[in-house]
Amino acid sequence: WSGSSSALSSILGIPAEKPSDALGRHPPPVATSKNCLLRNQPNQPQNPKVLRIAIIGAPNAGKSTLSNRLLGRKVFPVSKKVHTTRCKAQGVVTDEDTQLCDWLTHLHLSFRHKLDEAMLTDPWDSVKHADLVLVLVDVSDHWTRNSLSREVLKCLSRFSQIPSILVLNKVDLLKKKFILLELVTELTEGIVNGKKLEVKYALKDNSSSSAKSPLKITQASPPENRDPKSHCLQETDGAQKGSSEDNSSNMRASESSLVTEEAQGPELYEPRDLKNMKGWPCFQEIFMLSALHGEEVDVLKRYLLMRAKPGPWEFHSGVLTSQSPQEICNNIIREKILEYLPLEVPYGVIQVTEMWEKGPSGELLIAQNLLVPRKSHMMMLIGRGGMVISRIAQEAGQDLMNIFLCDVRLKLMVKVKS
Repeated sequence: WSGSSSALSSILGIPAEKPSDALGRHPPPVATSKNCLLRNQPNQPQNPKVLRIAIIGAPNAGKSTLSNRLLGRKVFPVSKKVHTTRCKAQGVVTDEDTQLCDWLTHLHLSFRHKLDEAMLTDPWDSVKHADLVLVLVDVSDHWTRNSLSREVLKCLSRFSQIPSILVLNKVDLLKKKFILLELVTELTEGIVNGKKLEVKYALKDNSSSSAKSPLKITQASPPENRDPKSHCLQETDGAQKGSSEDNSSNMRASESSLVTEEAQGPELYEPRDLKNMKGWPCFQEIFMLSALHGEEVDVLKRYLLMRAKPGPWEFHSGVLTSQSPQEICNNIIREKILEYLPLEVPYGVIQVTEMWEKGPSGELLIAQNLLVPRKSHMMMLIGRGGMVISRIAQEAGQDLMNIFLCDVRLKLMVKVKS
């Protein structure tokens, strides 16, 4: 059984439209050969700057989604299931003379699933080479949002000399925005950038209502120019302008802020201390955003660019990721398999690429075998009338066209492992 897809531009006979970023610029194409940009020497600008970032967080916190937003194009697979990306991956953002290199670091590894050996040897390897650690928290998950995981705390403690920032993701899913203030207090142990936080509320009108205005973080400025007392999170009356339904409900307008006071400098925490800790008291900054919708991601990106230090680039300016094109392809197909197959079934699928070549009209021809352990799994992957495998091939082919900026003809064949 097989499913295939060709790019829509190939079907319709029109040229592929290159996707653009938020500023309308067309990002550089991803190389479709290992021998292209990945092997080129970096085209160093006159005064290069670089920042190496390790993005860590619980499964499904949105690490890949955030990295894609920073890159301006989907390069990393995204799925609700854990371990969608199963190899060490690095994204590369180049902006004028500055290059950001971010690693998606997997601290929550499960031996139930066969992962890349490099991921199992030292999941903290990318953290120790980072200039900045970005801790991502899913604030919509009420089971995990109130404390950092033990693995994250161990990592932050082990590399406490590396600056770290806290990023609260999926804030658009929170109806009660005041929860963010409580989460900040818990996840930072009440201390940010060496200063104690004090939560203040100013209530107006109907105090029985639980609704609050959305929170905004003040625009980040360079650490060397920042006024220490300006680090605060505020709720503003301006966010009150929402729907007419909100205005007619006599909703209270509230103002809340996290005010900082001087605290002692960073401490060294022993493993026994971590058992009683829910948060990390050494974060330098806090950001609140929605990676999926791109809300406030530009603020974080500007901050990261300002944190960059003089140093040589590691990649050519045309490179978006350290992954090879084949790894990108495997990850995108795996994303669709994870999306359409239930529970543990997709983790047993083995991908074998049979063909990877350039077609007569410049299109990329890809054929891949999907090997499954049981006939029942094969029937699930194929679907009634071949609908599932056809949909996977079509959606994966479209994503690959947007990534590689060329026509893609993808053929997937499902077989039972012998």
